[in-house]
This record gives sequence, C-alpha cells and structure tokens, in this order.
Amino acid sequence: QVQLVESGGGLAQAGGSLRLSCAASERAFSSYVMAWFRQAPGKEREFVAAIGVPDGGTMYLEPVKGRFIISSDNAKKTVSLQMNSLKPEDTAVYYCAAGFLWDTRPTQYGWWGQGTQVTVSS
Repeated sequence: QVQLVESGGGLAQAGGSLRLSCAASERAFSSYVMAWFRQAPGKEREFVAAIGVPDGGTMYLEPVKGRFIISSDNAKKTVSLQMNSLKPEDTAVYYCAAGFLWDTRPTQYGWWGQGTQVTVSS
C-alpha cells in the first residue's frame, strides 16, 4: 500500500511561483511512475505532469510546458512540482498519484494523495 502526502499548495499571484511536494511511504518508490493531476471546480481531473522514477523521464500537459517542472528525489521518496509563471487558470486542487504505467489517464493510477489547493489570483 502506497501512501502519498502532498504539501506546498496555497495562494499566489499571477506570474508567481509555488512548489508542491509529495512524500511517498513505499519502499518501492523507485519502481513507480509518479504524476500530478489537477481538478478545478466543475471540471474533470486532468493530467499535469509525470515522471518515471527509475529513469527520470518526464511528460507534461501542453499548457504547462516550460512553466512547470516535475522532479523526484529517490533517496527521500519525494516528487516535486515547481510551478512558475502561474496563471489564474492553474487554479485547482492538485493531486499526487502513483502507478505502474506511463499514462495520462487518472484511471491508470492506483494510489492518490489527499490533494492540495492552489489558487492563483489575477
């Protein structure tokens, strides 16, 4: 069983930055694909970014490319999402997820954190 705990959400102004972190409890952390998803009110949960922990490969949602950076620290079993040049449309609850497949669909991730709110004001 993997437990994921997010931290780092909050309020930022447009153009500002926030850094999200996700701590995983599982020893097999290095075997997983770790991802960040987000869900805005009234919208479906959408993929934001993923990192293959074994090899460090990354994948991003097109609108966040060049602004967000996903990284992992295998020794600390954490995954981070550095969010720069934030926009009001980035406002959402952000979730950390773990899975075994390289995929953008939420259904392919078996473990989820509780979510952390990110609000970007204009």
